Amino acid sequence: MEFGAHLPLIDLDGQGYPALPAYVDAAREAGFSAISSNDHLVFQRPWLDGIVALASIVERSADLTLATTISLPVVRGPAALAKAAAALDLLSDGRFALGVGPGSSADDYALAGVPFEERWPRFDEAIGLLRAELSDAGAPAADRFYVTRALEPRPTRPIPIWIGSWGSPVGLRRVARHGDGWLASAYNTTPEQLAAGREALHSALRTAGRDQPDFPIALATMWMHLTDDKAAAQATLDSLSAMLKRDPATVADQVLIGPAETCAAKLVAYADAGVDTVFVWPLRDPVRQLRVFGDQVVPHLG
Repeated sequence: MEFGAHLPLIDLDGQGYPALPAYVDAAREAGFSAISSNDHLVFQRPWLDGIVALASIVERSADLTLATTISLPVVRGPAALAKAAAALDLLSDGRFALGVGPGSSADDYALAGVPFEERWPRFDEAIGLLRAELSDAGAPAADRFYVTRALEPRPTRPIPIWIGSWGSPVGLRRVARHGDGWLASAYNTTPEQLAAGREALHSALRTAGRDQPDFPIALATMWMHLTDDKAAAQATLDSLSAMLKRDPATVADQVLIGPAETCAAKLVAYADAGVDTVFVWPLRDPVRQLRVFGDQVVPHLG
């Protein structure tokens, strides 16, 4: 199992944002393999733009993979997102992976002026446009919502496109048809659900004529706060649950909050379920948390 670190894009406590270069340095030194960003126009807390944040650390990222986990092509516009993706890939010398999803926030769609009820057909068409712009697949056939045009500069190699899905049958069939990997959502699944989803995904891959036993699976937005202090862990869990509008008892099983050994055991369960990469998102003291993860969690996974 490999690990990625979500850039700390949310002002969780009103204290502003940590220095992103120091965060990337900590991830690299702790043995992480990737840095990612996520999309929202609006959220319960202030949220930095993910594409801009990712672009700001390209030179600092050394050999780390850069990824979106996920970006919203329907909200951003697929042509604009393809343009940004090609630039990120060129500036990083081919280290970029594009994770996309329709998003679940009606507020994002309202601000973008796009009907929320059209998100699924728009998303399917957007994937085709992105594939055409970021690979040698040729122009997509669909033109219901978007106009296509060859954009330049083009990436020097096909950019992998990962599809986000919480694990529904229709979502996994979409991943199997169009994706180069599956981005599951950590706080919307369990190891048992993910293992079942993996079986459904491989069945869908066979149906699509893409039988790939090593088809990659990543777990995104794994909220994290490593601590042996029970009171601090509970306070962090309660704050996260309030932000997500979820039951704390349920969230507790789906995030890495608590002692390192306990969190490592959760990751082992996900590895056994078929997860290749987990993207963690520290909730407090993010630079220190990445270092603690490298020192106290990773050794339990060897």
